[in-house]
Amino acid sequence: MNAQVLIDSIVRQVTVLIAQLATSGGIRAPLSHVANQVFLDLARELEEQGLSRKVSADMFGMALRAYIRKVRRLSEAETEKGRTLWQALLDFVRAEGLVTRERVLERFAADGELQVTALLHDLTESGLVFGSGSGKRAVYRVASDDELDRVAQLSDSSGADELAWVLVYREGPLAAARLGELLRRSPETTAQLIDRLVADGRVQVNADGTLSAREFVLPLGSPAGWEAAVFDHVQAMVQTICQRLQQASTDASPLPVGGSTYSFDVWPGHPLEAETKAQLAELRQRLGDLRQRVDEHNRAHGVMPTHEQVVTYVGQCILQRNSEGEADDEFAR
Repeated sequence: MNAQVLIDSIVRQVTVLIAQLATSGGIRAPLSHVANQVFLDLARELEEQGLSRKVSADMFGMALRAYIRKVRRLSEAETEKGRTLWQALLDFVRAEGLVTRERVLERFAADGELQVTALLHDLTESGLVFGSGSGKRAVYRVASDDELDRVAQLSDSSGADELAWVLVYREGPLAAARLGELLRRSPETTAQLIDRLVADGRVQVNADGTLSAREFVLPLGSPAGWEAAVFDHVQAMVQTICQRLQQASTDASPLPVGGSTYSFDVWPGHPLEAETKAQLAELRQRLGDLRQRVDEHNRAHGVMPTHEQVVTYVGQCILQRNSEGEADDEFAR
């Protein structure tokens, strides 16, 4: 029961974060794919942890056959086995040149009108496909490379390089195709992005063609790359909690892994207000100095082929409270 309450509470917090990200800076990011993505990612992660499909289906409250069918439907297009429906739709519209929604629905009838329509909307919202008209007579065509570049400029995608960089650093080695999937970019746009990262020395191409990065550093206050910073923060927190949970379930020698949260009640004129609010800056300075010394040693002596990467995350927020201790901040719930 405690685990269920914890999961429900975390889902609520993550929902608040997703809603904030989806509307940050006045944007309206498409969310039609989120529910299916959460289900599929959860199913895959449960399988990675060694759970059978029967157990996973039971955890979702589904019959085994219905669970398998849903996983298969979301993983690949029923009309084109082995390929995601998103990619199959994009390739079909590209091949047709100009195609009506009626023709698309007819081609992908086995996948269901609701899902195909939602993905068409997602493709147009992402700028990969242009649409005109409404209903089944609406027409679609794939954006050209020049148009994609123009869309990128208009949507202020200045943080795309940094987001790709952190994905390669944290999840690499990555194949170029996989990076394109994570970024939701066309192969051509992904190739251009990789060329920039390699030219800047941020990313390296391995002998097998995969991509790796030796470091990921964003200067404090950088005008670009906030998306990459948010991803890095969230991944560090999630990995820390997961590793701590794994330690609790084994008898292995504990690693120096964990986290602590401290709250301080201060107000204007409080004798420790300034010291309390300065903790983030002081910790940044201390950890930045430590990283510089570690980097200098590693440059001088080389990095061992097998090594540990210690990830330390520091965060600080300030919540406005009233005299009864209730939150005035709309995100503190």
